[in-house]
Amino acid sequence: MEVGIDSFAAAYKGTGPNITDAEAMGQLLDRIEQADRAGLDIFGIGEHHRKEFLDSAPAVILAAAAARTKQIRLTSAVTVLSAADPVRVFQNAATLDLISNGRAEMVVGRGSFTESFPLFGFNLHDYDQLFSEKLELLLKLLNNEHVHWTGKFRPALTGQGIYPRPVQNPLPVWLGVGGTPESFVRAGVLGLPLMVAIIGGETHRFRPLIDLYREAGKRAGHASDKLKVGLHSLGYVAETTEQAIEEYYPGYAETFTKIGRERGWPPVTRPAFDAVAGPQGAIIIGSPEEVAAKIIRHSEALGGISRVTFQMDNANLPHEKMMKAIELLGKKVKPLVNGM
Repeated sequence: MEVGIDSFAAAYKGTGPNITDAEAMGQLLDRIEQADRAGLDIFGIGEHHRKEFLDSAPAVILAAAAARTKQIRLTSAVTVLSAADPVRVFQNAATLDLISNGRAEMVVGRGSFTESFPLFGFNLHDYDQLFSEKLELLLKLLNNEHVHWTGKFRPALTGQGIYPRPVQNPLPVWLGVGGTPESFVRAGVLGLPLMVAIIGGETHRFRPLIDLYREAGKRAGHASDKLKVGLHSLGYVAETTEQAIEEYYPGYAETFTKIGRERGWPPVTRPAFDAVAGPQGAIIIGSPEEVAAKIIRHSEALGGISRVTFQMDNANLPHEKMMKAIELLGKKVKPLVNGM
């Protein structure tokens, strides 16, 4: 199983002097280097257009990381395809693939925030149509140097060449999904690997949706080994489970209480956190041994996963603690997971 990190490029805003955005970006690149040294398989950068995150141009961050790493694969997590031009998305990813010598990937989705729609002149009422049309075009671009295509939301392509071409042929594209059955079926029909974001509740509750994905893929004639499932989860690892929870909970509660005020969720409470961080809950947190065991439980509950990625920087953790957690993930958790 592949083990990796996803980041929204959030800057640490602790009790001491706040760091600058430039310092935060430098620390993020240090963490990607640390993940490479620790033997992790993948590092993903999200896409947001909000003040608290620095990831509005993920391809630029990933390109900087590509020049400083050797083995780790680099991916978007996710590219908000609905509000982007698929031609530019492809060109950015292909350029990243050249810089990294074949280590680029994309996870494309609709995103969990909506700021990008008005920012780039799109109507949120076109949410589903935008994504369907742009995904269709992106998949054509992956496999064809010259494309003929007509759609509703961008000018037609009449055979123009799309450059550069990536090292990988085709460049890997995963479909990032939340909890919508139609999204799981779409990924199966297209034969795309599936990245499931589970940030709350109990992970096993997604099994029927993943079964839908696999059944749709099988009916569409795709081989089972092509229908890979990855799990994106909030998580954190420290030397002991007690330490991990003590360090992670305060920032997690602050972040999700703030997001909850925007979305009408209740404030985070410790009992609610303990439930979602418990044996069946979605957050993967604890000592290396407990984290590895929980990954295996989640994999079994979902019928087998091939990749798990941790998002840690939503909990306002200092850079030094995240560097240590990355080391533990690579040196202890990954060997435990793949040795079980």
